[in-house]
Amino acid sequence: MRHCIGTSEIFPVIMAAIIKAVNDHGDLMRLSIASPGNDFRLGACEAPPSIMSAYLGDDVTRFLESYMKGENKPYSPTTKLLDMGASALAPIEVPAEDRNRTSPFPYGGHRFEFRAVGSSQNVSLVNTVLATITANSFKEFSDAIEQGKAPKAVAQDALLSSWKTIFNGNGYDPANQEALTAAGLWRIDSGVDAICRYTVPKNIALFESMKVLTSEECHARQNVMLNHYIGTVEMEALTLVDMINQHMIPAVKYAEVGPLSDLQAAVVTLKDAIASIHADADLVSKASKCRVLRLETMISIREVCDAAEAVVPADSWSLATYKELLFIDQHIE
Repeated sequence: MRHCIGTSEIFPVIMAAIIKAVNDHGDLMRLSIASPGNDFRLGACEAPPSIMSAYLGDDVTRFLESYMKGENKPYSPTTKLLDMGASALAPIEVPAEDRNRTSPFPYGGHRFEFRAVGSSQNVSLVNTVLATITANSFKEFSDAIEQGKAPKAVAQDALLSSWKTIFNGNGYDPANQEALTAAGLWRIDSGVDAICRYTVPKNIALFESMKVLTSEECHARQNVMLNHYIGTVEMEALTLVDMINQHMIPAVKYAEVGPLSDLQAAVVTLKDAIASIHADADLVSKASKCRVLRLETMISIREVCDAAEAVVPADSWSLATYKELLFIDQHIE
């Protein structure tokens, strides 16, 4: 990158390289956040959806758009007023680049933020992936420049091929999600499918070319992540079995009200699903069954449990109720 002299020339080239990295390897970004909890969290609770896009803000987007077209307009970030919604509080002046909470990879001025990481995750894999994919983009840029291509031309080509990855809108809007999916952005809703991106040929080739991981290490890490997913779901399913057997069924029997037969059937369903997972010899298949158990079977069983809680008298219900969990300060003397 030595041919890029001065910040005004370097900035768009660096931005183009990062955007290209997201466009080319968004599947690895999704892999890096494939924790068990993120199958629930992505797309909710202030977490962005599982569609890998980059938010830049209007100022940077306009600047790069003009740069891509060959114009030489300087980048001049502006500010905007943030209305606090209360007459007693004056509006606050904030950068126009202020991050978008519905984007997985927003630019907030001087930095990108990968907002989709799970709260309990170790970020070592996240950092490894981000460093690898950006380093690969820089290498591709450097190789092209060393062969005689102008840095600006390299950046313009990268922006042109990766522009679809830039999205400044509402990532929660289903219509926007459909449009981004149709545009070809990386979208992997299943954590299990995301984990399996470790061993696709393009990603093994990337890790090996950058001397980060060998093929054997990619396969080993994939197996570790799948086993972690399977183990987490099994513990959750067995916990649900215990809660139904030790708390819900006795409460329903004692109160003589509630879906007793449905609860008993739910225990059988859970145990059968766990047995099927244990009997499966294929790790990916086991993990896929766990995802179905967790996101389909257990959710439907939860509805039965909620129905029991709704009709059993509070003094007969030994578990914390929704009311107690939501308003705990009103139930402690």
